[in-house]
Amino acid sequence: MNSTDHPRDNTYSAYSTDHPRDSTHSTDSADRLGDRAAGAGGSLDVLGLDAASEAVYRRLLAFPGEGRQRLPERLGLTDRTVGVALGRLRALGFVRPAAEPPHRLHAVSPRLGLDILLSRQEAELGARQQRLREARAAAARLIGEFPAPGSAASRDGVEFLDGVDSIRDFLRHLNSEVGEEMLAFAPGGAQTDANMHASRPLNRRLLERGVRMRTVYLDSLRRDRASVAHAEWLTRHGGEVRTTPTLPNRMIVCDRKVAVVAVDSESTGRGAVVLRTHGLIETLCALFDETWRRADPLGSPLRGDTEEFSQQQAEALRLLAQGHTDQAVAKRLGISPRTARRTAAEVMARLDARSRFQAGVLAAQRGHLPGPGPRP
Repeated sequence: MNSTDHPRDNTYSAYSTDHPRDSTHSTDSADRLGDRAAGAGGSLDVLGLDAASEAVYRRLLAFPGEGRQRLPERLGLTDRTVGVALGRLRALGFVRPAAEPPHRLHAVSPRLGLDILLSRQEAELGARQQRLREARAAAARLIGEFPAPGSAASRDGVEFLDGVDSIRDFLRHLNSEVGEEMLAFAPGGAQTDANMHASRPLNRRLLERGVRMRTVYLDSLRRDRASVAHAEWLTRHGGEVRTTPTLPNRMIVCDRKVAVVAVDSESTGRGAVVLRTHGLIETLCALFDETWRRADPLGSPLRGDTEEFSQQQAEALRLLAQGHTDQAVAKRLGISPRTARRTAAEVMARLDARSRFQAGVLAAQRGHLPGPGPRP
């Protein structure tokens, strides 16, 4: 789904970098000059004159024809600072060499100087406005070539997002649009540090706006301390979290109007589809509601656990009995393939089964298997 850096003022960079020995003296002098300017009727910094430049200009107005050599002593500034200020004043047209006597400086009248400065700023403003108009026109052409989500380019309420960057861009846009409710399936087990860190500012803004957030994770998340801490952070800030043994796919539904579903449940970063068709959205919301009803709140015991099998073991057995590979089972449960193989071996041993299929039959006969899970 952001810059906080502020460019440094080039005028004052000389004070802190060119002559560090004079930095304290120059800063204090600039502060005094700013106070003096304020007492004299207000600073001209809004017009682009810093305190040192304004002080030099006022001095030359008060003492016409004064030489450049006396300015540092009269103003309590370093020679370097005065040089920078005079260069700025000359560039702005406020000061120029006097016609006579030689080696003197002439400060143009405030009316003429300010007229020159304001005219220049008006011209720059006009140029910026022209560039802004050109930028808007270019943006309009680009938008025409690549229509925004939900535009006429999306056929039958379906739009494809190619790759994880496109998905993240769309989700940032979607987060700014959601008004009441966000529903999410978050498969994959333990969450990565990067994803948890990146999601917190977005989740916090949604919750502060009063958006109801409900997220279903996999039961395997409970074994990862960092992921549990993140889920608990969500609940402390108003989110609701539950877990379930398996999830069909990664999915987000906003305001029961827009859904984002991964195109490949095995590799959710490949792409996603954005759905806006009412009938499809209703079906996905019904899937979420039923999954939510059967899921266990974070922090509560898992209701499906028995003395012989945990809910996760029973779900793994059901998937294996249906012919899923260890890799597929691991993906659905959010565990490693090694853990999936170990789980299969454990349940087969407990049932005294010779094959995974036989283990599934025996488990069903003895009432150990959960009912059919929800389908996407």
